[in-house]
Amino acid sequence: MPKKPKEPKQETHKAVKPDAEEKAEKPKKAKAAEKIGIEKAEKTEKKPSKSSKGSVQPEVNIGLVGHVDHGKTTLTERLSGKWTDTHSEELKRGITIRLGYADAVFRKCTKCKGTDAYTTKEKCPKCGSQAEFVRKVSFVDAPGHESLMATMLSGAMIMDGALLLVAANESCPQPQTREHLMALDIVGVKKVIVVQNKIDLVGKEQALKNYNEIKKFLSETPYKDAPIIPISAQHSINIDLLIETIEEYIPTPKRDETKKAMMLIARSFDINKPGSDPTKMVGGVLGGAIIQGKLSVGEEIELRPGRKIEKENKMFYEPVFTKITGIKTGGEDVNEAKPGGSIGVLTRLDPSIVKSDTLVGNVVGHKGNLPMIWDKLTLETHLLKRVVGAKRDLDVDPIKVGEILMLNVNSAATVGVVSALAKDSFKCNLKLAVCADAGAKVAISRRVANRFRLIGYGTIKA
Repeated sequence: MPKKPKEPKQETHKAVKPDAEEKAEKPKKAKAAEKIGIEKAEKTEKKPSKSSKGSVQPEVNIGLVGHVDHGKTTLTERLSGKWTDTHSEELKRGITIRLGYADAVFRKCTKCKGTDAYTTKEKCPKCGSQAEFVRKVSFVDAPGHESLMATMLSGAMIMDGALLLVAANESCPQPQTREHLMALDIVGVKKVIVVQNKIDLVGKEQALKNYNEIKKFLSETPYKDAPIIPISAQHSINIDLLIETIEEYIPTPKRDETKKAMMLIARSFDINKPGSDPTKMVGGVLGGAIIQGKLSVGEEIELRPGRKIEKENKMFYEPVFTKITGIKTGGEDVNEAKPGGSIGVLTRLDPSIVKSDTLVGNVVGHKGNLPMIWDKLTLETHLLKRVVGAKRDLDVDPIKVGEILMLNVNSAATVGVVSALAKDSFKCNLKLAVCADAGAKVAISRRVANRFRLIGYGTIKA
């Protein structure tokens, strides 16, 4: 059931002392870390790019998904120039653990023809001519490891299209190839391009065999007509063809800026260095994407469900209120952000409550204009016939009372304990509350062989 949140009498969790608030809003204090496309700010105020340089904010979010070690992060680097595995554990293990973000500018040479004209360079690498701006995009690099499916699903909620990477030197489909494609279908991502990577590691015969495996796999899914582009991310082979295909197949969606603002938080972090002078610290940063409406610097905002509070031995959620002190997108400061690519919102929030993705799953909007907070859900269910992503072919058994399920709602991942069953629906109590509209789609996973596996989806009933 939806819970009416309590509203604090004044702004909560300010990041700085009153005498330092003026300083915190200056651009020279907005030293955003190189996460979700936020580059370090200059000490002098930046002005948005001129129209000749193209749009400052990326127009579209494109996910990179697929089985572990199939080249998602390498391809992201080839397209954007940024290596998204920067977390210490990611560097040590060589796999993506958190969502990675990077922006890229697609350009087109005015002299070269066809595929050869597409590049991410300001000057055409083939003829040296100046390349014209086409579009700026954000890439969301999702983890491919089976234990990180909740993170992948959270990222999928903000994707407008996706690149499904398939390694040519392995059989297709691998478990998470199948699971990720099903996840894209469940959350409503319609535009998918299959990228047959690592063609440099196989001969022509193996490449064709793998291509036919991909075609057969896709024929059993809603993506049977998806383009298949052979590349080598490692050697930058066919990157121009991939850019051309993205431009033709994944258009910028129509956005509604007149609706009430709603931003999904996919990352949150503290950008202050250890040992910083408390009077010079800046507030926490919220990273994610606006799905409707728009947000501006100086506006008061609300985060729901907010923070879990305990009073008189009772637990409840209290929305968090703060002010936007800066917005960064495409590596630049802007006064306003609209639906489209990833952005970073600088706030007055205490850095300690946003660090290490603590606020991931929250929804941001203007005060009093966000959906309800739910700590219990009734879901109308649509279960799959087979468990997706498991190494063995398993049927999906009916949901049982007392069963623990993983639920992905917007960018939030929570656990629900089933409390009651009905025909094609069930009720559950949530471990972590969520903010969502009635009718919102929820991905449902159950524990199979010590891993949560996708078994279907539900819609929230009021």
